[in-house]
Amino acid sequence: MLLLRCPLLLLLLPLSSRMQKLPTRDEELFQMQIRDKAFFHDSSVIPDGAEISSYLFRDTPKRYFFVVEEDNTPLAVTVTPCDAPLEWKLSVQELPEEASGEGSGEPEPLEQQKQQITSEEGTELFSYKGNDVEYFVSSSSPSGLYQLDLLSTEKDTHFKVYATTTPESDQPYPELPYDPRIDVTSLGRTTVTLAWKPSPTASLLKQPIQYCIVINKEHNFKSLCAVEAKLSSDDAFMMAPKPGLDFSPFDFAHFGFASDSNAGKERGFLKSSSKFGRQTYSKPRVDLHKVCIGNKNIFTVSDLKPDTQYYFDMFAVNTNTNMSTAYVGTFARTKEEAKQKTVELKDGKVTDVFIKRKGAKFLRFAPVSSHQKVTFSVHSCLDAVQIQVRRDGKLLLSQNVEGVRQFQLRGKAKAKYLIRLKGSKKGASVLKILATTRPNKQSFPSLPEDTRIKAFDKLRTCSSVTVAWLGTQERNKFCIYKKEVDDNYNEEQKKREQNQCLGPDTRKKSEKVLCKYFHSQNIQKAVTTETIRGLQSGKSYLLDVYVIGHGGHSVKYQSKLVKTRKFC
Repeated sequence: MLLLRCPLLLLLLPLSSRMQKLPTRDEELFQMQIRDKAFFHDSSVIPDGAEISSYLFRDTPKRYFFVVEEDNTPLAVTVTPCDAPLEWKLSVQELPEEASGEGSGEPEPLEQQKQQITSEEGTELFSYKGNDVEYFVSSSSPSGLYQLDLLSTEKDTHFKVYATTTPESDQPYPELPYDPRIDVTSLGRTTVTLAWKPSPTASLLKQPIQYCIVINKEHNFKSLCAVEAKLSSDDAFMMAPKPGLDFSPFDFAHFGFASDSNAGKERGFLKSSSKFGRQTYSKPRVDLHKVCIGNKNIFTVSDLKPDTQYYFDMFAVNTNTNMSTAYVGTFARTKEEAKQKTVELKDGKVTDVFIKRKGAKFLRFAPVSSHQKVTFSVHSCLDAVQIQVRRDGKLLLSQNVEGVRQFQLRGKAKAKYLIRLKGSKKGASVLKILATTRPNKQSFPSLPEDTRIKAFDKLRTCSSVTVAWLGTQERNKFCIYKKEVDDNYNEEQKKREQNQCLGPDTRKKSEKVLCKYFHSQNIQKAVTTETIRGLQSGKSYLLDVYVIGHGGHSVKYQSKLVKTRKFC
């Protein structure tokens, strides 16, 4: 094949009475020219042995040319549609052997030469219509001028073309194994594990191959070109995971598989996070992800949605040529979410609830007698949780709860209440809940809005510290405990001990300082102070205050780290 470097008229040198032989490919010149991408831009010339990318406007045909100079030449042509089906045809016509100058030696005008070569339709060798990557391969092709005609009737579209007269030695596309299918080896509610056989290009020819996985919820893709046409420019590529860690597309928070994320906002398989860059225009977010994972041939996709069908495609990419070959794609439906058991709440009895990270629990309360009001008391021991209460299917309450909260709802005869508790995204949630139709049956103590313990630095000595905390108008019992800790005790360690539901019964007797009752009808004056004595100089202590309600249930204030003076 001749590498054409200028428009066809300049390619076909002036013909004398004897046709000048077209030169063979100059490999050094060819390598220099394909590095110059501008060389083939917007050209109708197909270079020998290099893939070109171009664009078709709808219903506007485009024609490309190349010349094969000798008979019995191997030839391979590959056309890759990107985001729309293509109609394409390959044909050939003979080059003129003699000019019409009757041996005068005078060359014909260029326009006449062009007409002589292109005015007649050539012999059709191959045609195709569709969106598959399609090939024309011949081990012995005739010499001549070859024409490749392309047309898109659906929409404007991208495509790629590769042609070579040395297909055996070039081999730019990775070879597929004898079984090119992707196997689903494990299926869970939120995970799918995929495995595939390695490309012989990597295992036998030792060429650099990496595998790229594409996940979406619509359909399989037949080429990487089609995938990248679907993706926005910002989301086209992602960094490979660290060794030993598999891709978690919904850790990008954006597999678009984040249900409530809008385009350009925080993404969860696809939340729009900084991993994916800025929002471009007002183009809607596509539920499509691509990740290149190196040369391993087993991979687990995680953080998928339960009971959802996903499509998986695998592409082997030659990192030297950046050209790819598609495995046979597959699809799988994740397993259904395990049905939640509903916990029955008994009137006036506290129930302990544990919720996994991002999980949920369902509880049911069915009062046995008629009632005017129903009260729900919730004590969130760690992070905030969300509570929803429905009465006979109607939503009555939806609130986030941190610490202790009480909700009083209007009752209804023979009503049944369904309570949904949703855990924190940060970690597991622990809480206590009480439902009752008796307004005076309150097991949890009331709390002030501010549950911090304040330490007075000016009153700090080598053997004592003075602290204060807020109370309420309700008379409650308060107990204060101390624990000596290391000097390097930090906020992270303190946070791990912030379970408000752990009561004084979990503490050592030696840690108890005192207990006292306290309240004030004037909420502005509901403050109490206490001096803790008998401490060692220069030591750090963790102080905890527990308020104990009439039902015996306690709530812990926020822990306070204090340190005595070293020198007095």
